Amino acid sequence: MTILYILLAVFVFGLLIFVHELGHFLFARLFGVKIFEFAIGMGPRIAWYRSKKTGIFYSLRAIPFGGFVSMAGELTDLEDENLPEEAKEVFPGDEKRGPLASKPAWQRLIVHVAGAAMNLLVGFVIVAVMTASLPANRLGTTQVTYFDPPVEGVPSSREQGLMIGDEIVKVGNVRVHIADELSYQILHQGGGDDPIVLTVLRDGNEIELPIVFPIMQESGQNFGSTDFYVGPVAEKTFGVVVEQAFYKALGNVTMVWDSLIDMITGRYTLEAVSGPIGTAGVITDAAKSGNAEYLFSLVALITINLGVFNLLPVPALDGAHILYTLIEMITRKKPPAKFIQVVDTVGLVLLLGLMVVITFQDVMRLF
Repeated sequence: MTILYILLAVFVFGLLIFVHELGHFLFARLFGVKIFEFAIGMGPRIAWYRSKKTGIFYSLRAIPFGGFVSMAGELTDLEDENLPEEAKEVFPGDEKRGPLASKPAWQRLIVHVAGAAMNLLVGFVIVAVMTASLPANRLGTTQVTYFDPPVEGVPSSREQGLMIGDEIVKVGNVRVHIADELSYQILHQGGGDDPIVLTVLRDGNEIELPIVFPIMQESGQNFGSTDFYVGPVAEKTFGVVVEQAFYKALGNVTMVWDSLIDMITGRYTLEAVSGPIGTAGVITDAAKSGNAEYLFSLVALITINLGVFNLLPVPALDGAHILYTLIEMITRKKPPAKFIQVVDTVGLVLLLGLMVVITFQDVMRLF
């Protein structure tokens, strides 16, 4: 059975990569870009089909992580001299298509954004479907309904001024709308001796309450812990489902973004980062648990993670090419293709080096 769970994890990861690359592919085709290959996985081809009409290779490659859409002239209008002969063939159904670099900047921008946008869209759809399937009592508001019993020596939020009936509208400087956002912000902003300022709506007035929350530890890190509960929505309507799904999905984006910032600032170390193997392991554990809600929540978080990560302006990622295109649209000048090629190559080498370290770390965790 373990093999089946591993295959499921690889399939899920491959499906999310497919969704990402499909975004690039569809808009490249829409804008008349010549495409050489649509590949899932990296390394040598193990299975493929070549369209007799367009000459595009649709391939599955040996390493089941990653993927790409190979397009003509991704950097310049000139054909790449190092392309294999098979890629230079002209097919009747593709003869009017041209290199990506020859297209207007706004079209290139959409092609670069489309992969991450597809991941974010799929993440939202998964969250929306899951939210629609939950009963009303699982859709939480931010209105306090009752408190945990007080713990000796630990000041409760009730003792610090929070009251039943208070509607929490902000945690620190972050506005919250649903229970998921509220619990996450307390978890993320807490974990220390300094109070978090809660802004609550009480009797029609906004009141600020500085509160120190209990601390919980996870993987050597301190986080804030709530000692109160909030009530469910009054009624599960279409509008409520849409609102809850939107803020749940937005909360996932916030979580991914906060994690990246925390890693850069040193709150989390490299040991807290997982690569494809670690991610596959987490998916496998979720599948083994038999908890479908947990599994789909995890898949939604991973696909949103892929979307956000690829939007970062890091060389060799989509975000860098988005940045180059935006600079061109502002200055009316294309950055030198040679410069982009060198920067992307250096960025790719660094990313591959980081991936090797993270993969080694993931493998060591398995043992």
